[in-house]
Amino acid sequence: MQRPTGKRLQQTSMQARVAEELRQMIISGELPPRSSLSEMALSETFGVSRTPIREALKQLQIEGLVEVRPRVGTFVAVPSRRELTELFQMKELLEGAAARLLAFRGNVPEVERLEANMKAADAAVRDGDTERYAALVHEFHDLIVVGADNSKLEAHYRTLMNQLAYARLVRTSLSRPGRLDESDDEHHRVLNLIQAKDGDGAERVMREHVRMSHQALMAGMDERRA
Repeated sequence: MQRPTGKRLQQTSMQARVAEELRQMIISGELPPRSSLSEMALSETFGVSRTPIREALKQLQIEGLVEVRPRVGTFVAVPSRRELTELFQMKELLEGAAARLLAFRGNVPEVERLEANMKAADAAVRDGDTERYAALVHEFHDLIVVGADNSKLEAHYRTLMNQLAYARLVRTSLSRPGRLDESDDEHHRVLNLIQAKDGDGAERVMREHVRMSHQALMAGMDERRA
């Protein structure tokens, strides 16, 4: 078996760094949907040759974050309504399973952190602080997935969340009138069932919560288009 050369390892390292930075820029919204991604411009921005840029973009295309249009260019991908629905269906399955597994684990550190998260979320709702609450929503769901203690589930979840670019979407969902309070109540119901070690109930309510979030997102997107 041929060992990779130092130059090859260096290129691979640069590609991974560029891919990770671009990934975070897309997920955060720093690179908005439909943004053009020029290899030349990105090469200048990152101070690297076009080869690691090209390979990084190929990786992000595989992940569903980048769209390549032959003879047109490369752009930040925008999921269709069907794709969003399919991604949320997978989110529902994975997070429901995670809530179930966490409930069966009992009093683990993630449960205590969820309790602290809920206290902070309640305060954000009282203050009408949507930005703060959106960050706490992400943390709440992340803690449940981590708390499930299943590395395969978590790996699939990370890929899914990257494709959703959820940090942007949750703000649209929470823009719906009354959604802030509804979401907070739904989180409380999930946590109560986890604390009660009711795996079946935690999975069912978690899946209901994800469906409600999806519905609020679609309604919010329709309002923005109107």
